[in-house]
Amino acid sequence: MEFHQNQNHAETLAALQELIDVVAKLRSPEGGCPWDLAQTPQTLTPYVIEEAYEVVDAIKSGDKEAIAEELGDLLLQVVLQAQIAKEYEQFTLKEVAQGIAQKLIRRHPHVFGEVSVQSVEEVRQNWEQIKAAEKGEPSPESQKLSAKLSNYARKLPPLMATMKISQKAAAVGFEWENIDGVWDKFHEELQEFQHALAHETPAQQQAELGDLLFSVLQLARWYNLDPSEALQGTNQRFIQRLQKMEAFADRPLSDYTLQELEALWQQAKAQLKKG
Repeated sequence: MEFHQNQNHAETLAALQELIDVVAKLRSPEGGCPWDLAQTPQTLTPYVIEEAYEVVDAIKSGDKEAIAEELGDLLLQVVLQAQIAKEYEQFTLKEVAQGIAQKLIRRHPHVFGEVSVQSVEEVRQNWEQIKAAEKGEPSPESQKLSAKLSNYARKLPPLMATMKISQKAAAVGFEWENIDGVWDKFHEELQEFQHALAHETPAQQQAELGDLLFSVLQLARWYNLDPSEALQGTNQRFIQRLQKMEAFADRPLSDYTLQELEALWQQAKAQLKKG
């Protein structure tokens, strides 16, 4: 058994080294790929986000081949970023790997040390305490709630950031007494958005739209619903209905009137509901 484990370990390292070598060749000024050579850490950031979402989608599908492929695409982004950093003598992939390995060891003293834990919650609390200690004594400014929330707003996708921000604010008491207050806020923001559309500038309309969306996400939080999952489900249902419409249609959808499209939509919706 030990021989097979060592063999698998060696094969994994060899495969990673092959990927590193391939990426280095793509970035080589001599015979490399013009597209890869033109990339910077900044131009690659959209691909990091895109590949991460594609990994999540593959995991949801349960397709092991798709999961492996998408994880490979995401790993490529890590190796590419490290390769570019190496070229500029900033850091290497070795430092990236060593850094995360050491972080995991430090933050799991119940696995790599003598600490005992009795629950997942204790693990989480220890993680946060160790994380805070690693960053040194926090300054008064960094301890402020606004500083923590600003960090979420900068680093997370908007829907996720809003949920985090509202959860943390609620935890310190900045919260409605009951769900009725949340619904009142939603209706208030809806009226203000409608008023802005009729009387205000585009900038003010944009601001009011943001306030309305924020209030919708507060409803999601109170009802323990995931807004990202909800919106993704709606997107999928819309596409499924559109596919059915195209299946029912005998000509391009652009050739249909609005009334005819509505009829096709209802037909597709009814068909999918039966299914």
